[in-house]
Amino acid sequence: MASGEVFDTKTKSLSLPRVNLLTMFRLGLFQMGLSMMSILTLGVLNRVMIQEIAIPATLVSVVLALPLFVAPSRVWFGQISDAKPLWGYHRTAYVWVGAAIFAIAAFLAVQVMWQLNNAVSSPGGWAWTTQTIGWTALLSLVFAVYGLGICASSTAFAALLVDISEEDNRSKVVGVVWSMLMVGIIVGAIISSKLLEPLTLGASIATLQAAINRLFLIVPAIVFGLAIAATLGVEKKYSQYLSRSTMVNREDSITLGKAWEILTASPQTGIFFTFLLVMTLCLFMQDPILEPYAGQVFKMPLAESTKLNVFYGTGILIAYVVSGFLIVPRLGKQRTARLGCILVAFCTALLGISGFTANPAFLKLSLILFGLGTGVLTTAAVSLMLDLTAAEAAGTFIGAWGLAQSVSRGVAVVLGGTLLDVGRKLLPNLVLAYGLVFALEAVGMIVSIWFLNRVNIAEFQTNTKLAIASVLETDLD
Repeated sequence: MASGEVFDTKTKSLSLPRVNLLTMFRLGLFQMGLSMMSILTLGVLNRVMIQEIAIPATLVSVVLALPLFVAPSRVWFGQISDAKPLWGYHRTAYVWVGAAIFAIAAFLAVQVMWQLNNAVSSPGGWAWTTQTIGWTALLSLVFAVYGLGICASSTAFAALLVDISEEDNRSKVVGVVWSMLMVGIIVGAIISSKLLEPLTLGASIATLQAAINRLFLIVPAIVFGLAIAATLGVEKKYSQYLSRSTMVNREDSITLGKAWEILTASPQTGIFFTFLLVMTLCLFMQDPILEPYAGQVFKMPLAESTKLNVFYGTGILIAYVVSGFLIVPRLGKQRTARLGCILVAFCTALLGISGFTANPAFLKLSLILFGLGTGVLTTAAVSLMLDLTAAEAAGTFIGAWGLAQSVSRGVAVVLGGTLLDVGRKLLPNLVLAYGLVFALEAVGMIVSIWFLNRVNIAEFQTNTKLAIASVLETDLD
């Protein structure tokens, strides 16, 4: 490529507008939709399958974790969105197609779940039969497809954020966009609670089925609409994609193999990848057991336990805004992440202690504080993640970071449910069984600080630039 072409593309970037606050909020609609879907799967289905249908918690955790275990596809989806535009867009079309897939799959998953319930509804309760194995396998397949849709959509979306932001305004973009994720948790919890409100603690399966079918028809349709509204026109107006790349035809230049060379050029990639693994594992281990915890220890009905996400989401929402605009600019991303790890460790301990009181008010307060700690940590960690991303292979890097988060979150979901089953067998009461999960979360969060302390952004950027230059030299030969 001639040097003049590189200069032209860089000069062109100077004329591109910087993303404004209104657009940041609009982009946040996508995150809002994702969190609403999360409320439906982990906030409703886990409770129904574990408590109402009485499927073993370990099996439920494995099935619900499958969308996270297909995360290796994120690297491929990221590289494809880097290299192959779909309908003329590198990011937007992938967001839309992925959203359509996961919205449809969510509704289908519920229908399969009812068929599994019919197979389970025998006098002896759960048993491994031909029917239960078949319906469990089909449910697992549908959840895997749901996960592929999430991977395609969210990876392209995160890469879009890299394309439209700069290092000096990245924490603000993260703060605003991720704050909308928490708005989605609150809105999703309220919608779910309202639609499920007529249900009593002992509601029949037929009544439960009608209410949940309606819920999984309405919310996925809303979420798909939010994905379109969030990204329509943003890539064309704000994306720095071509101007940041030193190659005009990147589609023909950065293959998956070359992108992998850039990805693995710095040891810092592995260090930060490990930090994300440990941090995410300890942040989400309570996901599959929180609503059952509220139902079994605090005696809350389904609608009320679903509404717990409002308290958690409120804490995170406050923390996202405060962290993105105040804490991160003052303390820096790495020190803020360290502070977040300490806060989360303290608050998970509070969640475990709340069980000994059996007081719902204590649980709700603990969830608000846990949300505050999670918001501080997530804002700093995501800002670090975007800094540790080379623009020339943004989709591949985002895919790798998404892989770390998704796999560890999947392990966290399985581990949370498994530890609960182990605790039920080995410990004298339910409070201690649930407390085992919260205690291990707190310990693991402290461990993650050790990896965080070894992260060096300057070293990463230097090594990655050299790797990119090497790839370019190979192309020019």
